[in-house]
Amino acid sequence: MSRRPRLAALATSISAALLVVAGQPALADRATPLPAAFSRAAAAQDVPRDLLVALAYAETHLDGHAGKPSASGGYGVMHLVSNPSNHTLEKAAELTGLPVEKLRADDASNVLGGAAVLRSYADELGLDENARKDAGRWYRAVAKYAAAASPELARLYADAVYEGLGLGVSARGVTVKPQEVTADRGEYAATRDLSAQAEILSSDYPDAAWVAASSSNYTASSRPSSYAIDRVVIHVTQGSYAGTISWFQNPSAQVSAHYVVKSSSGAITQMVREKDIAWHAGNWTYNTRSIGIEHEGYVSDASWFTDAMYRSSAALTKAICDKYGIPKDRSHIIGHNEVPGATHTDPGSYWNWTTYMNYVTGGGTPSWSTTVDNTTAGQFTASSNWGTSSYSSQRYGADYRFANPVAASDPAWYQATIPSAGTYKVEVWYPADAGYNSSAPYIVAASGGNQTVYVDQRSGGGSWRSLGTFSLNAGTFNVVGVSRWTSGTGYVIADAVRISR
Repeated sequence: MSRRPRLAALATSISAALLVVAGQPALADRATPLPAAFSRAAAAQDVPRDLLVALAYAETHLDGHAGKPSASGGYGVMHLVSNPSNHTLEKAAELTGLPVEKLRADDASNVLGGAAVLRSYADELGLDENARKDAGRWYRAVAKYAAAASPELARLYADAVYEGLGLGVSARGVTVKPQEVTADRGEYAATRDLSAQAEILSSDYPDAAWVAASSSNYTASSRPSSYAIDRVVIHVTQGSYAGTISWFQNPSAQVSAHYVVKSSSGAITQMVREKDIAWHAGNWTYNTRSIGIEHEGYVSDASWFTDAMYRSSAALTKAICDKYGIPKDRSHIIGHNEVPGATHTDPGSYWNWTTYMNYVTGGGTPSWSTTVDNTTAGQFTASSNWGTSSYSSQRYGADYRFANPVAASDPAWYQATIPSAGTYKVEVWYPADAGYNSSAPYIVAASGGNQTVYVDQRSGGGSWRSLGTFSLNAGTFNVVGVSRWTSGTGYVIADAVRISR
């Protein structure tokens, strides 16, 4: 029996299960339609439910955007794509027997379609019934779902999904509890890790990774000799970080930006050299005179615009303005919607220009500060997997903690009492050594959800290093963690944390 008829039958039975007589929705589903959709799709396709949610969260934060396409032609909660190089929307229609129109606009159908596509990739990889029960074994199927332009981007995408499993998800009534999952990366284990600090290659901005856009998507130039640079244009990707990077590498995209900023951590990837002209503004004159910065997310969903993103992007914008003598004001740092003749609305009404411009221009002396060391009684916790060392003279205090990296979180936590809800600067202190980790994950328990910032602990030690500025709730809780879940090599170090405002 072919797989398609079985899947089509499942789609029919699931659609029927969503209805009662006279075509009315079942009461339970009217209350929580999306949680029910994930549970049913996962059961129908034998896909781990939490993995399915984590994938959708990485793509869209579980927002179907009323059936409107992303910048790369992706639809719905599961971001089923229809563009010249990726046809997961059509594949989902073939596998489920559901019409494309329904897969675009109906959340339950879209989730089922995404689950069917993911399951088909698992089948291609030979995952049997027992293997399918282990979320870690699905890593290569998740990477394939990305339809990425390179193995490096496929890994970046899959790592973001598994990070969601490790940190947990809570959105639109759907919850995934944080869990330790050992990701079986297979051939991707040897692939370049774009999230690792060791891979920073940008010659224009040292804190950015370099991944080149397709040469079909920008114009080579010699700015500022050929054209003066006097603007920074702020964009929102209408898609995910990994998906946007992959799209800019696609020759058919006919679009690009100089930089892309990640929502959760503020990580930055440069894709077009500043001397060259990115195709981002929809106005040739503004393309020639500006630097374009894309920000992961959707204009209709404020949850993407994190403090880590604002802070990281603002530091980039400040550096660009300083380099080219651009005034740091709203006449020269503009939104895509403010470009003459623009048909786009980004960054949209949820973008906080006041916060952003304060970060670009601001500073100041902290009015409150607290420091937590790994020896601070009652405020530092770590499992027995973390050793203690006083080897490095760059340590903060008497000693520090260390652990081998593994594909499991096992974080060391720093607890603090935050006096009131608000925005706080988080800094870390660690001793640096060539044998320490190239991409140590620091977790910040921000009010909008955990955010992860990766730090290269082989350099920059013996002083305070900023992770960024984050919104924190009031109260006593584990504010900062150091995770062991990293593809970076060398010991992960946990020493001291400082929080201030």
